[in-house]
Amino acid sequence: MYHSVGDPSDDPYRITVTPARLDAQLGWLRRRGLRGVSVADLLAARARGAARGLIALTFDDGYADFTEHALPCLRRWGCGATLFVLPGRLGGDNAWDPLGPRKPLLDADGIRRAAAEGVEIGSHGLTHVDLTAADDATLAAETAGSRARLTELTGTAVTGFCYPYGTVDARAVEAVRAAGYGYACAIDPGPLTGPYALPRVHVGQRDTAVRMLLKTRLHRLRRRPVAGV
Repeated sequence: MYHSVGDPSDDPYRITVTPARLDAQLGWLRRRGLRGVSVADLLAARARGAARGLIALTFDDGYADFTEHALPCLRRWGCGATLFVLPGRLGGDNAWDPLGPRKPLLDADGIRRAAAEGVEIGSHGLTHVDLTAADDATLAAETAGSRARLTELTGTAVTGFCYPYGTVDARAVEAVRAAGYGYACAIDPGPLTGPYALPRVHVGQRDTAVRMLLKTRLHRLRRRPVAGV
């Protein structure tokens, strides 16, 4: 789970990695026989029994620096990825973060450029709100509404969703499922872990080779699938 790729010097949330760090991390994966792919590609490979050596790479929020810095790294190492964007904030910024600098978000053309490079485009909701605290109308707009707008923008059906802030409950899961998504990503959903609440590992600027190794091993312990979720 990545977010911004750029200058991490003023980053109270520790969500930014430098292009050099991302490049080193992707190289670390490839040297160990792992290749980054989109979540959709990983799930499809798992269904075929062919997921060995694949690892899903996700980038949340749809920062404008994705096309400038992340895409060249992904291309260099032959990796795919899923980019979760906010169609209600096209060309805006990370106004939901009370601290730190304003980071610009991709506009419609930037999202289309990423899609043209083979990046899977998924929804991160409409405007980045906590779905567990949303009323019914907001929940519908953030799930079904965002999917409709992204499908129109990209010309391709959107199958992936990512819960803002990683917060998820059974009501949010059901809303995402009812909106027609094929899967959804969380962070550490606990007993909700399943195709609509996939656990992910945060990767940041401080993650060198040793920390990457520990995170890949510890992630296996967090996979606790629950039937029917």
